[in-house]
Amino acid sequence: MTNDTPTGPLAELYEGRIGTPTTDDEVRGYWIFSLGVLVGVLGVVVFAVTAPRTTSRAVGYALVALSPPLVMLGAIVRFPLRRSATTLGTLGGLLTLAAVAYFFVVFPDGWSRATGNATANALYAAGIVVIGLAGTIVPLVTDPVREDYERMRAETAATAAASEETESELATTEGELEATREELEATRDELDAAEARIEEIETGAAAEAEEREAETAAARAETAALHESKARFELFEDASGKPRWRLRHRNGNVIATSGQGYSSRGKAQRGLHSVRRNALGAGLLRIETTAEEAEVIADDGPEPADADEPEVAVPSDDEAIESEATFELFEDDAAEWRWRLRHDNGNVIGDSGEGYASKSNAKRALSRVREHVAAADYLRVDPAAFEVYRDKGGKWRWRLIHENGNVLADSGQGYSSRSKARQGLESVRSNAAEATLEDLDADASDAEADADEAGSDGGANATFELYEDNAGEYRWRLRHRNGNVVADSGEGYASKGGARDAIERVREYAPDADTLEVGNAAFEIYEDAASEWRWRLRHRNGNVVADSGEGYASRSNAVEAVTGVKRNAPGADEEAVE
Repeated sequence: MTNDTPTGPLAELYEGRIGTPTTDDEVRGYWIFSLGVLVGVLGVVVFAVTAPRTTSRAVGYALVALSPPLVMLGAIVRFPLRRSATTLGTLGGLLTLAAVAYFFVVFPDGWSRATGNATANALYAAGIVVIGLAGTIVPLVTDPVREDYERMRAETAATAAASEETESELATTEGELEATREELEATRDELDAAEARIEEIETGAAAEAEEREAETAAARAETAALHESKARFELFEDASGKPRWRLRHRNGNVIATSGQGYSSRGKAQRGLHSVRRNALGAGLLRIETTAEEAEVIADDGPEPADADEPEVAVPSDDEAIESEATFELFEDDAAEWRWRLRHDNGNVIGDSGEGYASKSNAKRALSRVREHVAAADYLRVDPAAFEVYRDKGGKWRWRLIHENGNVLADSGQGYSSRSKARQGLESVRSNAAEATLEDLDADASDAEADADEAGSDGGANATFELYEDNAGEYRWRLRHRNGNVVADSGEGYASKGGARDAIERVREYAPDADTLEVGNAAFEIYEDAASEWRWRLRHRNGNVVADSGEGYASRSNAVEAVTGVKRNAPGADEEAVE
């Protein structure tokens, strides 16, 4: 007996006409039973219509003989009997089939109408008996437990095999699901990284735009303040040859003077700029003195005879508006865009100093010059000077620059205030000359030779450390005895000798270098390698945004050129030239 779900057309016909079957054996047994009935009826019909002792009559005999075993076997198969009963019933059916076959062999000569044939009769009777035993006796005497056990074991094995197959499919599915989950997680991480990068770029761009707007606003405010002034500073030499400054109102009255002569024009100019930076926010201190004492204090002596024609003057408001120059935008032979400031007399009084990849970049550079030029201070680098400035992050820094424009040293770090940056600068100024040299990549004998060469007696407060960085370039840093790095080279050198030469230049120039305060931008006046005087306008970020484009025979001529640029650049028109 099998418990498979019945399928096929006979099962469908059985279900449609009789009822829902529970097993295949139920359907199979019914149709075997029906076949036996039909075969018997057909055999009776054939027997009735055929002549005796003919082959047709033999067919009728055979059909009638097959009907009983088929009917009995159909019942055995349909009933829920043991497998042994079904097997024995099938064996009985085969015996009856053999008897019918033997009947065809002996009929008609070996067949008696009265007694038949003994062999055929015996085989047929044995088959009927076996079928009968299979349906009645075998179910009563066989042990159902063993068969159920074997059946259950077979079913369990089939179930286990199906379970293993299902588990294998499940494991495969879980592996695919895990791989998909990992891919999804990786995609999510990439998306998060991309979003973070976009946010970082947007934040950086916004911060840069805000900073640029703040710089522009500050420069415009300085320019506006300069334009609103009704007076100008005049820098001149008195009768004794000492540089002085005075502040003259446009009505001709002198409203302030330096009160003393300076040993150099640069110091007089720094005094002038100190007044410009500090006068607006200065407090008022009332000093109780007698009129005679106050008159003595205020008496600066007579005006010098040569004070009528000052050499340098900050342009007044009217002069700044009426520009006598024009900015020209042009494309050079290298297909780069440049600008130049041409005076109405045809002379070029300033240019970009470098080319730009696009016309718009050149125009932006030109706009920065317009914004910063009027309020820019005069700085003299002779031959080196410290610049104190504020970086993009709002930190105060310093750098030591040579008159050729090269940066010899920088602070290496930002400071929270201008005063702390100046303290770091002063530490370099006071310690650089006597600092020892330590080659971090050399052996002990070379290090001792460096110390002897530097003239060290072990009492220096700082040490130059020479080392090779990860890029294979040589750098130096100046480390104070307290462990702090107070200066570094700011750039790498291709050879150790180049780094040593840079250290020697710092030792030579740092002690006597002046300190220059840089606002948004400042003019630097310097002497080039050909002993000609030039100027350049340097932004606080270190970039040169304009230069003189030519050399001048004297420093005063370069200063006059700067004055002309300051007077004409803010209001100069702009035109593109071929």
